[in-house]
Amino acid sequence: ILMVDEKGKNMKCLTFFLMLPETVKNRSKKSSKKGSSSSSSSSKLPPVCYEIITLKTKKKKKMAADIFPRKKPASTNTTAVQQYHQQNLNNNNTIPAPNWQGLYPTIRERNAVMFNNDLMADVHFVVGPPGGTQRLPGHKYVLAVGSSVFHAMFYGELAEDKDEIRIPDVEPAAFLAMLKYIYCDEIDLAADTVLATLYAAKKYIVPHLARACVNFLETSLSAKNACVLLSQSCLFEEPDLTQRCWEVIDAQAELALKSEGFCDIDFQTLESILRRETLNAKEIVVFEAALNWAEVECQRQELMTTIENKRKVLGKALYLIRIPTMALDDFANGAAQSGILTLNETNDIFLWYTAAKKPELQFVSKPRKGLVPQRCHRFQSCAYRSNQWRYRGRCDSIQFAVDKRVFIAGFGLYGSSCGSAEYSAKIELKRQGVILGQNLSKYFSDGSSNTFPVWFEYPVQIEPDTFYTASVILDGNELSYFGQEGMTEVQCGKVTVQFQCSSDSTNGTGVQGGQIPELIFYA
Repeated sequence: ILMVDEKGKNMKCLTFFLMLPETVKNRSKKSSKKGSSSSSSSSKLPPVCYEIITLKTKKKKKMAADIFPRKKPASTNTTAVQQYHQQNLNNNNTIPAPNWQGLYPTIRERNAVMFNNDLMADVHFVVGPPGGTQRLPGHKYVLAVGSSVFHAMFYGELAEDKDEIRIPDVEPAAFLAMLKYIYCDEIDLAADTVLATLYAAKKYIVPHLARACVNFLETSLSAKNACVLLSQSCLFEEPDLTQRCWEVIDAQAELALKSEGFCDIDFQTLESILRRETLNAKEIVVFEAALNWAEVECQRQELMTTIENKRKVLGKALYLIRIPTMALDDFANGAAQSGILTLNETNDIFLWYTAAKKPELQFVSKPRKGLVPQRCHRFQSCAYRSNQWRYRGRCDSIQFAVDKRVFIAGFGLYGSSCGSAEYSAKIELKRQGVILGQNLSKYFSDGSSNTFPVWFEYPVQIEPDTFYTASVILDGNELSYFGQEGMTEVQCGKVTVQFQCSSDSTNGTGVQGGQIPELIFYA
């Protein structure tokens, strides 16, 4: 027997002679019969038999890093499974070594290795529109466990027996995100693909992934994307997301209407926004937004962007704009000269403004209700003294946090305690040092202890459970009232507001006393 190590080197050579029954008989005859030649007896000997055996030498055991060679990553915390995930997002990898199953202790990790992997794949998907497709491998059992649609597709009564399935209505990145959830139990969402991922999750009935997409959209909701998300939430039948979108659009209507996303909405969503009673916007802003939408819609329909075509694509939605409720200056300098109205419509609206007997109009003539601002008052009393509260360009500041999303529209400030006076106020709202909103304006106080509102140009969105800093720098010659007996927590309707001192305050304002007695907000 020739023994060799794993590299093929001889370790030891042993020879065993196997005595067969016939040979034993011949040898016994040899001893009894003299004169028989040695050569004849030796010819009866059996040939030498040997076998090559691979020895397991006492060497260091090979680890995953040896079996799957890889470059050392920047962060040593990355596991082999995570690296396969990253590779599989770009390639259809196969496992290069045997016994890879032994490297992963849980079924979840072993399933994760199969994500976007051609190894044992029994179906392939060609995903994406023509010209932008990507071929992705799949494993019917894993997919059927993760989705009832895939179960019906592969194991139902009408199961498809195709090796390749085309899916032209789903983006490859979104389909990969869904597969990653099914295989790896991981949710990996991005702002630019979350809507497409939501569509894929809805199509293949993966409810937990769909819920995660909705939560992602709710947390990233802003005036810039609220109109587009409103359109999509109606399409996907997500009432909670729809309600959140309306909250943002109502409170920050002018920002939402001026956003690029507004021009991307469908006609049905346009009508629903123009009908909205609670839009917190000037009607001239609504009118201009509708014209911007009409211009883009003409391009989508491959029409010349003429005034006639703009009116054509707006259709009856034009009469949802409450033109008669505009300020006269806004109408005269804006809508009346836009060319979108007929001569008779322009004349009738001018008569509506000026004549005692008003003509009948097709336009809605009742002003929108808008939103009613709420006021959170943090002091239980106020006072004044002969030597305070004085302003010399110093900052009064306070920090606050809320338990629900709100939109800060402005601050209520104290005025003069020595008769009527005018103040110049620079108000500012910050989060972790980043300015979210600011405005410079003047307000007139009448000498009473009332508070006087100072507004931001646009309401500022405030997320829950995060402290924000409200600041004001007042410039005025007169002493003013100041708050006393401040509260650290105030319940204002359904919103709870917490207050704490701010390091930015250099004029004495804090939780217990000082300026900024009120936060004015929409909720």
